[in-house]
Amino acid sequence: MLIQEIDNKTIWEGFLDDVAQKTFLQSWSWGEFNRAMGEKIWRLGVYDDQELAALALVVKVSARRGNFLFIPHGPVMRNLEIETGNERFEIMDALRGELKNIARQENCSFVRISPMLEDSEENRMLLGQLGFVSAPMHMHAELTWLLDISPGEDELLQGMRKTTRNLVRRGERDGVQVTKGRLDEFYPLFEETVARQGFVGFSNKYLSQELISFNQEEETSAQIFLAKKEGKILAGALVVFYDDTMYYHHGASLHSSVPAAYSLQWEIIKEARRRKTKYYNFWGVVPESDTKHPWWGLSLFKRGFGGREWNLMHAQDLPLSWKYYLSWTIERVRKWRRGY
Repeated sequence: MLIQEIDNKTIWEGFLDDVAQKTFLQSWSWGEFNRAMGEKIWRLGVYDDQELAALALVVKVSARRGNFLFIPHGPVMRNLEIETGNERFEIMDALRGELKNIARQENCSFVRISPMLEDSEENRMLLGQLGFVSAPMHMHAELTWLLDISPGEDELLQGMRKTTRNLVRRGERDGVQVTKGRLDEFYPLFEETVARQGFVGFSNKYLSQELISFNQEEETSAQIFLAKKEGKILAGALVVFYDDTMYYHHGASLHSSVPAAYSLQWEIIKEARRRKTKYYNFWGVVPESDTKHPWWGLSLFKRGFGGREWNLMHAQDLPLSWKYYLSWTIERVRKWRRGY
C-alpha cells in the first residue's frame, strides 16, 4: 500500500462517484470549506498496486484541550461490500502509519475517525487490532435516517406515519408557503432554536462559509428553505445536495400550532425529486428506545416521513500521547453535562 496526497479534484471526485457508501463530509467541497475556515487539511489517497483503493480527507482540529487529526465520515474505501476484512485491515494499517507521521509533525495527541463503516463486531475488532478505541463523544451523525425518494409522491405519502401525513396535508390547507431563503432570514431563527434546545450552535460565519463552499463546486450545492405563514418564518433548513442524496444538515423552527416543519420537509423532498435525487438523508437520529434523549422528539419527527436507519460505527480514537487522556476526560464531562 502506498499513501499519496491528492491535489486533483477530478481524481478525488471520480473515485467517490464509484463508491456507494459516502457522505458530503468527504467531498472536495467539504475540504475547501474547512480550508476556508482556517483549518489545515490533507487529502490522502491509499493506492494498492497503483490503483486507488481508498481516500481520506484529514482535518487538523486545534482546540484548547489539545490538537488532533480528524477524518469526518471516512476513510472511504472502494468496493466496501465485497472487500474482505483483511483488505480493510491493510488499507487502515497503511493509513494509520501516515496519520501518525502527520500527527507528530503537527503536534497532535491523537487521531479521530468517524468511519464510513457499518457498525458491526467485525469492524470494531478490525479497528481494535490497529489500536483504535471508542471515542468519548461523536463528531458527526452516526445513526442517520435515510429515505428513498425515487417512488412517486403518492407512494411517499402513504409510506409516512399517519400523523405525519395528516400534518403535511394540514400545512397545505393552512396556507404554509415554502420558499428558498437567505442566511440573514434563517440565522435569527437558528439562534432562537439553539437557545431553546440548549445545544452548541454554529456561528453565522460557519453557515455562511458552508453555503459559499458548496455552491462554488459543480458537484455540490447548498440551499436554505423557509416555511412561512402570512409572511412569518416558522421553520427553516439548510440542505446540502451531493451526488444522489440531499442532506438535511441544519434546521430551526418556532413552537407553533401551524405544522410548518412538516410542510418544510415535504417541499424539500419534492425539490430533491425534481433534482433527480435518489435519497433524502434526514441526518442524525437517536435509537427509538432512547426515549430520555433530548433529541428523541426530533428523531420521532424525522422517522415519521418513512425510511430506514443507516448505522455507522461510533467515532474511534488512536491515542498518540498521554495528553489524549486529558482530552478524553474533558469530553466525557461535556457529554455528561449535555445529557447525551
